[in-house]
Amino acid sequence: MIVNEIIARRLLNQQIAETKFTKPEEIVSCLGAMQAQDWHMAKWAIGLRLPGSKESDIEKAFHEGKILRTHMMRPTWHFVCPKDIRWMLELTAPRVQAFNASYYRKQDLEQKTFKKCNAIIAKALRDHHYLTRNELRELFAKAKINTDDLRLTLIMMNAELEGLICSGPRIGKQFTYALLDEKTPTAEHFKKEEALYKLTTLYFKTRGPATISDYTWWSGLTVKEAKEGIRSLDKKFLHEAINGKEYTYYDQQLKDISKLQTTFLIPDFDEYGISYKDRSFYNHPKWNTEKPVGNSDYFHTISIEGYFGGTWNRQRMKGKPVIDLRFFENLPETKRRKLKSGLKRYEEFFNS
Repeated sequence: MIVNEIIARRLLNQQIAETKFTKPEEIVSCLGAMQAQDWHMAKWAIGLRLPGSKESDIEKAFHEGKILRTHMMRPTWHFVCPKDIRWMLELTAPRVQAFNASYYRKQDLEQKTFKKCNAIIAKALRDHHYLTRNELRELFAKAKINTDDLRLTLIMMNAELEGLICSGPRIGKQFTYALLDEKTPTAEHFKKEEALYKLTTLYFKTRGPATISDYTWWSGLTVKEAKEGIRSLDKKFLHEAINGKEYTYYDQQLKDISKLQTTFLIPDFDEYGISYKDRSFYNHPKWNTEKPVGNSDYFHTISIEGYFGGTWNRQRMKGKPVIDLRFFENLPETKRRKLKSGLKRYEEFFNS
């Protein structure tokens, strides 16, 4: 397998090149979980994969609870569908809690504090009573619970990881919290081995070709758990050595993507980049860059035929949004012109 094929498969599997889906929640369900700490970019990540969609479509799906937002897998927010949130949390939250343990200790947050906070949260949000973080902060203050520094953030994240709360509808521009049991009364539960099989299948079917290192980075699972998950995959998944590393991917005929969407503005923290620990395949060997886009760079990047081709920035001039494009050196003019349709797509999405 060559680099062009790896890129083509990823663009297709991630629903970027084309998709059969028509609803925001279908995109999220297909990908399982989508990193979503940057609200503006998280909406664009769905819109990028949903031709003809508008920002308001994603807002509506979120408001109606068809898409939820919570901390899971890595200690950051993700979009996830109601039917998947329970089993994903049960599988991945223990690892995030282990990662957070040192932060809890530094902030003097013990289990008795979390228990007290969770009781306050549960009572306050009961019967679909949605509250903002500041409103909950006031309740904690009345109970003489310190929420200075990172304490409030960690208190709320712990409640999410424990499966007590998730996102509620937005009130104006303010995010609210809801009780998870009330938002997902029919959410699925699986035994650990079943959940591990399901998550591993989902990852390599939608992100492959990818390595075990990519998978552990994305999921937060241990290498041991990842290996167990990969061993459980059925025979439709292939394993191929590339540059001394084993890549796993779903066996299906590769389409010609030359006339599909491969040139676009990549959302910050998009799954096209954040799904992989190693993103070196995206650096084109002939396009000179002052600073190569490496594992820590996933902000405002331009995709040119699936490769990193430059950076972009959204500014406001005279009250109107303007996109500033900066292409990498040696990027042919013919390649640069291909971004015109991708730029139009972005502008139409947000000008709803």
